[in-house]
Amino acid sequence: MTVITRFAPSPTGYLHLGHAHAALFVARAAAGGRFLLRIEDIDSTRCQRKFEAALSEDLAWLGLTWETPVRRQSEHMDDYARALDALRVMGLLYPCFCTRKDIAAEIARAGVAPHGPDGPLYPGTCRTLPAEERARRMAEGEPFALRLDMARAVERAGPLVWRDRGAGVVVAEPARFGDVVLARKEIPTSYHLAVTVDDALQGVSLVTRGEDLFAATHVHRLLQALLGLPTPEYHHHRLLADSTGRRLAKRDQAATLRGLREAGRSPAEVRAMAGFPDASGR
Repeated sequence: MTVITRFAPSPTGYLHLGHAHAALFVARAAAGGRFLLRIEDIDSTRCQRKFEAALSEDLAWLGLTWETPVRRQSEHMDDYARALDALRVMGLLYPCFCTRKDIAAEIARAGVAPHGPDGPLYPGTCRTLPAEERARRMAEGEPFALRLDMARAVERAGPLVWRDRGAGVVVAEPARFGDVVLARKEIPTSYHLAVTVDDALQGVSLVTRGEDLFAATHVHRLLQALLGLPTPEYHHHRLLADSTGRRLAKRDQAATLRGLREAGRSPAEVRAMAGFPDASGR
């Protein structure tokens, strides 16, 4: 079967060596198959077209090519809205009006809160609000998020597994995340929902991404089951780190590909620095 995989950066800054490692990892996985580039730009407050243009330039400079047209998430909100509608019909979504401050206060009052991969779990404050109150507050324009009723969703989906090339067969445990946010009033989708829908619509057969997203796959496997979407194979690669062992990140001003290029580094040198000594990613 032809492998279809993707590199899916968010245009919130210039690409660094960690991105180069991820992109080259995808290119190696796609050898003989199809390499897709997807722009994950659902957060309009942080994503900028100048960074999108720059990342395409940087990837081409590295020697990578990809299929066109490129899927840009901000142009496909209708796809995510249809998925949300399907979950709503199943009775699995509810509006949450809690602010981060509200949630922290509720957790403090409880004295203890179970923790998931992303920190303390949402305590379910809005899960049992009467339908009339939900409708009134939404009609009044109060900010809200749409959360997945995790307990009901897990019960509906039943036992689930997924396969990772590094970890083997993994039993899905999405309940570890609690009632995850799938959309907000100001951003009508979430990372979890958008990537799950995108991978299905693009026919992705192998999801290659960093090991920091391994835990998120538990949620994505659940959404696939609920929405009747195919389950791809996964491969979560290691993350590049600096000399102190801290993983490379935009927020820490990791060396950018643009900066390395301006400093006179060649594509071959940068590929080697990213862990791939030739253009094919081998």
